Amino acid sequence: SIHVPIQPGQSFKFTVLETLDRIKEEFQFLQAQYHSLKLECEKLASEKTEMQRHYIMYYEMSYGLNIEMHKQVREITSRTI
Repeated sequence: SIHVPIQPGQSFKFTVLETLDRIKEEFQFLQAQYHSLKLECEKLASEKTEMQRHYIMYYEMSYGLNIEMHKQVREITSRTI
């Protein structure tokens, strides 16, 4: 490798540029992580909504079956009395 003599003040400029590059890389990494986590969060929110929809549907079915069962029990008991 070729060694270029460093002028006074040049090494400081170089370390500042290196530091800025490192900060830029870290920022891009954090941005990518944020994007990934945001997508995961949106996916989970969508799944939660779907689960709630299913819960309500099963609850309504269960409630309807319960009412129907009570009607039939009343009919059976009224016939046996």
